[in-house]
Amino acid sequence: MDLGLRGKVAIVVASSKGMGKATAMALCAEGARVTMCARGADDLAKAAQEVRETHRGDVLAVPADVTRYDDVARVVQQTIERWGTVNILVNNAGGPPPGAFADIDDRAWQSAFELNLLSTIRFIREVVPHMRKSGGGAIINIQSVSIKEPIDNLILSNSIRSGVNGLAKSLSRELAKDRIRVNTVLPGAIDTDRLRQVVAGQAQRQGKSAEAVRCAWEAEIPLARLGEPQEVADMIVFLASERARYITGVTVQVDGGRVHSMM
Repeated sequence: MDLGLRGKVAIVVASSKGMGKATAMALCAEGARVTMCARGADDLAKAAQEVRETHRGDVLAVPADVTRYDDVARVVQQTIERWGTVNILVNNAGGPPPGAFADIDDRAWQSAFELNLLSTIRFIREVVPHMRKSGGGAIINIQSVSIKEPIDNLILSNSIRSGVNGLAKSLSRELAKDRIRVNTVLPGAIDTDRLRQVVAGQAQRQGKSAEAVRCAWEAEIPLARLGEPQEVADMIVFLASERARYITGVTVQVDGGRVHSMM
């Protein structure tokens, strides 16, 4: 199936590892030109080289901290200087730290806002003028199933990520006239560094081994296993493609059936 992505220009945020890296890899496999960014310059350079070598892809690597506006603007500007436009934006960022409401102070709330919501706002604001000039585009936000079913001890994620979803739904209507589609992907239990961190924290609180906690998680998933980053990337690439040209304003989980919600 031709997804119509050959020659398209994509920015994938926080793409040195995990789902971001898998998404950059999958877009390059479809012939897209990809800007990858992340805070760690060494990890980013290694990931970008791996993508180039695997798919002979056209990749630009820009070290950036998504909580800094100047860095966000620089990622977009260097993409424009390299390829002249942006067709696809995949917003992504590491999750805020775990914790219950009583454990979280103002500084932690502000940091979570800047990391997950404000970074998304800034990237969208920077790319939309270029998408308008190009006659349209696709914006996909990687968030979490916590939007549909809050996860215990992740009060920051449960709260801030819901704000990103509200933004995306609003923008899907506001930007539709410009043929810019906005969708949100909700990963469930995906085998990433972030998930291993959450599992370790839960194991410590419960006095169990990480393996026991992991097995308990898998037992709650109808498909009886954790997801792989590539499986999330496949959904993102589809939503970015011409095959999804009539899909906007949706939140779709990639979770092996774990979420109980009907909507």
